[in-house]
Amino acid sequence: MLILLPPSEGKAVPRRGRPLDLGTLSLPRLTDARERVLEALVDLAGRDEAARVLGLGATQVDLVDLDRQLRTSPTVRAEKLYTGVLYDALGLSSLSTAARRRAATRVAVVSSLFGLVRPADRLPSYRLSGDVSLPGLGPVAGIWREALGPAVREALGNGLLVDLRSSTYAAFWRPPADLAPRVATVRVLHEVDGRRQVVSHFNKATKGRIVRTLLQDGRSPRTPAGLADLLTDLGWTVETGAPAKIGTRLDVVVGEV
Repeated sequence: MLILLPPSEGKAVPRRGRPLDLGTLSLPRLTDARERVLEALVDLAGRDEAARVLGLGATQVDLVDLDRQLRTSPTVRAEKLYTGVLYDALGLSSLSTAARRRAATRVAVVSSLFGLVRPADRLPSYRLSGDVSLPGLGPVAGIWREALGPAVREALGNGLLVDLRSSTYAAFWRPPADLAPRVATVRVLHEVDGRRQVVSHFNKATKGRIVRTLLQDGRSPRTPAGLADLLTDLGWTVETGAPAKIGTRLDVVVGEV
């Protein structure tokens, strides 16, 4: 099983640790694309228009410095770098030893800068949203759309792909038709008084809790139907949609986080 997560806009800023070494990251087939995006981002960070291109407000211009210093800044494991509602609920670093071992092979984060990373990959803090277009390279989504397919297949193997990405990062790579029988996308619906809607906080927190529960449980379903059954067994309310050309959608319905 491979669980794809979106990154977080908010990130920890490590104060110590060795600098970035692209050669040590998992999925080395992405190294060339990583280097291209890294070079373009560092170059942009040295320009006057950096904050505007990166979509930063007047109180966020210090984040440009993170990108300017990417090659020399301290790094930290990805499981500690990404923060926010989803990652707080997931709590990768507080999992049991067995669950952390599973996370090492079952969890991957889709990153605008690094493409696809594992929890143990050491990364610097950075700012690059998925909808940014880098001067000289173009939209980062387009760059990764060309590179991520083989990397995802390598990480997936013969297992089930559990896609928890947000719409921005789903655009980086779409599952091809031949993988559809092994792809489950998960949507979280908040239900109040019979009315359902997607609410960002509930969506992120619930997805984090789902991943944590799956890692702690340890079972590895092979099909979307198997995942729906497992989540139901673990106490979630799950509704399974019809198979589609990019996979099967599972709706997880919650009343509260």
